Amino acid sequence: MQFKPKVKALNPQLTQKIQNILHVNSLTTVCEAAACPNRAECYARNSATFMILGDTCTRACTFCNVKTGQGNVVDASEPERLARAVNELGLNYVVLTSVDRDDLKDYGAEHFSACVRAIKVLNPSVKIELLTPDFKYNMNALKVIIKSGANKLAHNQETVRRLSKSIRPQSDYNRSLKVLEYYANNSPLHVKSSLMCGLGETKEELLVTMQELLNAGVSELTLGQYLQPTQKHHKVQKYYPPAFFDEMKEEALGMGFRAVASGILVRSSYFAENLGEEYE
Repeated sequence: MQFKPKVKALNPQLTQKIQNILHVNSLTTVCEAAACPNRAECYARNSATFMILGDTCTRACTFCNVKTGQGNVVDASEPERLARAVNELGLNYVVLTSVDRDDLKDYGAEHFSACVRAIKVLNPSVKIELLTPDFKYNMNALKVIIKSGANKLAHNQETVRRLSKSIRPQSDYNRSLKVLEYYANNSPLHVKSSLMCGLGETKEELLVTMQELLNAGVSELTLGQYLQPTQKHHKVQKYYPPAFFDEMKEEALGMGFRAVASGILVRSSYFAENLGEEYE
C-alpha cells in the first residue's frame, strides 16, 4: 500500500489577502503558478516565493506546472512593485525565482539583480535568497547574480542523473552542477539545491547525486516528495513514507551538508528563512 501525503487546506480569507496584494502589484508567485502544496502553511506565515520575469517559461520540464511558451517582454517596473509587496506583506526573508528565459541575452540575470536592489532600498533588513535558472552557464550572467547583494544562492538539481534528461529535457545535469560549483567557488554565500523523490530514482542514485552536490560546494539541501500537478505531467512512481525522508536527512547530514530539510511536502523554498539559521 502506497503512502499518499495529505495537503493542508487553504484558508480562504488569508489566501484572498495575499492574492489581493499580489494582484494590486501585478506579481506572480510560485505558490500559485506551480500549485505548491505548501501554500496554506506559507501563507499563514505571510511568506511567499516570488516568480519574476513573467509566468511563461521557455523550457518544458515534465514535472512543472508553469506554462511554457515565448517569454513576455521584461517589465522594468517589476522590481519596484516587488519591493512594495514585500513591504506590505511584512516579510523579513524573500525568495526570488524565475521561469527560464532562454530568449533573453543575459537569461534574465540583470533583472534578478535589479529586484534585489529595489527590495533592499525599501526594506534594508530583508534577507534575499535567489533560486536561479542555470543561465546556460553563461559566466557574465552568473557574475551578475553573485554581485547582486543576495544573501543566499540556490539552483535546483531536481533529480538524479539517469532521469534528468527525461525530467528536464532542455536542461543538463552536469551544467547544473557547474552552476552550483561556480556559485560556491566565487561567492562567500551558502549555496542550496533541491531534489525531488518519487520520479523513479533509487535510493542509491539519490545518495550519489547528493554526494555530487556536496562535491560541487552545495552546503544546504532540501528533499521532498514529487506530486504530479496534472495528469499531463510525469507520473509519480513511488510515494515515500515519512521515515524515508528522516533517513535521507541523516544520510545528508552525515555526508557533511550544513543544513537539510527533508520531508514529504518539503520544497526548495519550504521554511527557507529557517534553513541553516541554527548555524549562523
